[in-house]
Amino acid sequence: MTPCDLASPIQYVKGVGPSRASQLGRLNIHSVRDLIYYQPIRYEARPALCSIRDIKLDQWQVVCGKIVSAQLRQTISKNPYKGKRLDIFEAQLTDGSAWLQAVWFNQPYLKNTLKSGMRVLLKGQAKRGLSGPIPQMLNPEFEVLDEDETVSDDASKGAVVPIYGLTEGLTQRRLRAIISTVFNQCDLQITDPIPGHILKAHNLPTLREGIYRVHFPPEGLSVEELNSYSTPYQKRLIFDDLFFMQLGLCALKHRLTAQKGIVLKGNGAIRQRLLNNLPFALTRAQKRVIEEILRDMDSPRPMNRLVQGDVGCGKTIVALLSMLNAVECGYQAALMAPTELLAEQHYHNIKSLLGDMDLPISLVTGSRKDKGALTVTKSEAMLIVGTHALIQEAISFEALGLVVIDEQHRFGVLQRASLRKKGNNPDVLVMTATPIPRTLAMTLYGDLDYSVIDELPPGRTPVHTMLFFENRKHEIYKILEREILKGRQAYIVYPLIEESENSDLRSAIKGAEALPKAFPNLPGLRVGLIHGNMRQEERETVMREFKEGHIHILVATTVIEVGVDVPNASVMVIVHAERFGLAQLHQLRGRVGRGNSESYCLLLCYGFSEEAKRRLMAMVKTTDGFKIAEEDMKIRGYGDFFGTRQSGMPDLRFANLLRDGAMVELARQEALSLLKEDPMLTNYPLLRSMAQEFWGDKIDLFKTA
Repeated sequence: MTPCDLASPIQYVKGVGPSRASQLGRLNIHSVRDLIYYQPIRYEARPALCSIRDIKLDQWQVVCGKIVSAQLRQTISKNPYKGKRLDIFEAQLTDGSAWLQAVWFNQPYLKNTLKSGMRVLLKGQAKRGLSGPIPQMLNPEFEVLDEDETVSDDASKGAVVPIYGLTEGLTQRRLRAIISTVFNQCDLQITDPIPGHILKAHNLPTLREGIYRVHFPPEGLSVEELNSYSTPYQKRLIFDDLFFMQLGLCALKHRLTAQKGIVLKGNGAIRQRLLNNLPFALTRAQKRVIEEILRDMDSPRPMNRLVQGDVGCGKTIVALLSMLNAVECGYQAALMAPTELLAEQHYHNIKSLLGDMDLPISLVTGSRKDKGALTVTKSEAMLIVGTHALIQEAISFEALGLVVIDEQHRFGVLQRASLRKKGNNPDVLVMTATPIPRTLAMTLYGDLDYSVIDELPPGRTPVHTMLFFENRKHEIYKILEREILKGRQAYIVYPLIEESENSDLRSAIKGAEALPKAFPNLPGLRVGLIHGNMRQEERETVMREFKEGHIHILVATTVIEVGVDVPNASVMVIVHAERFGLAQLHQLRGRVGRGNSESYCLLLCYGFSEEAKRRLMAMVKTTDGFKIAEEDMKIRGYGDFFGTRQSGMPDLRFANLLRDGAMVELARQEALSLLKEDPMLTNYPLLRSMAQEFWGDKIDLFKTA
């Protein structure tokens, strides 16, 4: 065997060359390492290869033959496609023992893929031919073979084989052959970075064996085991992904806890004044989480805590009490929101809650007129509310003690680190209304401590969610009219501000103009409009009028997704609900049901895809935020759900955070244990190097200062 470095270009592997390397490059396979880590998308149990002469009807079988003729023809199908054109692609092939006809329906593109003279492997069920003794395979799976390919590997013996994602010009068998060459003809230098005692404790195989067996499963493993990722070999690679991720997160957390922060132990006087003015009592969950936060703030280490709670659980008051604790100690506290409208809402809500308490508060957004350098002094503001403008270099603070990040699960590890430069290691509190299962939170927010407000305030009423199509729009109008006559208010949310020639979506502006005509029995109906393109002063005026009850129906875009609290609003209508994401729909629904009256979320659809149907059915079935979030992640995948690129998290090759929750716990325990023993991984230089490589240049995990 010739030695083979994992960094070697794939082009120089025997049987590859420049042309094949270009094909592999389209799959992001550029090196030997990329190749061996290229994961199968699924596994199949292949029946043993049989000759065409020995085909048994109505049984799944694999045959190999040469295409002698192929043609695409069109016909008018009588049933079940009455009156519709049907494309039929037919190929006749032989292996020398007999003839077989393969037929594919409505796949006309095959005329450019399967041509006379090609050798193919077919898998399917043979039926008796309609026009003679030659059997037919209807819609068989196929693999095109290269001229020099043989069929003497395990796939011809009835083995379990991996199926890979491919690109044009590359076949399953050719890719498997290249991987086989790398393992069987090269002396791969695969060094195992995971300490032996960890592998032994969890019965995990070596890295080389894990990688090899993912591509070449041993006899005795079933397709079900492999496709459920439950074999020891797959678990080993999953563990590596999660272990390296947790090493990074735990290293960041360990470094932070070693730093000196600000001790914020207020006397409670200002907080008590606020509590005395509140028209409601805190829930047990709110009190528990506030205690956890105050304990962190009292510590000499910087706080780095996540507070999670479903829509309407009362996170804002928890954040404000935490901010007032910093103020009691003579420090400023800043609250950062993802949009200008939400920042404005927080600003006005906090001013309202503080009442006559003489505390200077400031609003800082990207639209502020003065774009130059700005230092917020204590005399100007002890409480600062703003958008991402707060972390711009031009903004500084006289004495920042606490930063609260609201509703921004994409504001990740790297951005949280940048916040600490705004003061002398201020405490950081992250709040999210996106419910996240604990094992997933341990990954995305692994550098944070974790609190959950798992109780809704008393008086929150369940929201009835109903799905309507355009032909039942009149039923929505009836519900709106009934609720407005009761003295209630409503939201109608559109996905666009104005209609465009290229879009069939209903616009907020057109909707607001047309609404009064739809309610002849409500002559005094007042309709308001709010969207992100309005000036701040205009938005504030509209929201104030809506809160005070002067506006009956507020037409809006998704700017009102979070933060708006109008207890008298009992109806949320979402137009083109099929175009909204599931988390977004759940957030919008959370704007109603905040008072004592029965509330409704009405989803108006104009047709939908299967994926959209899953989202809407989930909304109708449950109001549980955790169930909504899990369904959302199943539909979108955790990467899109979290926005891993925006959050600064590395990509995972093998692990799936939904599927591998138990392994997340395991990897975190082992990472914490190892770093407790050796914080800089001095005794594990290879592990340290590979952990840093896993995280790339996103952050220096093991710097000493």
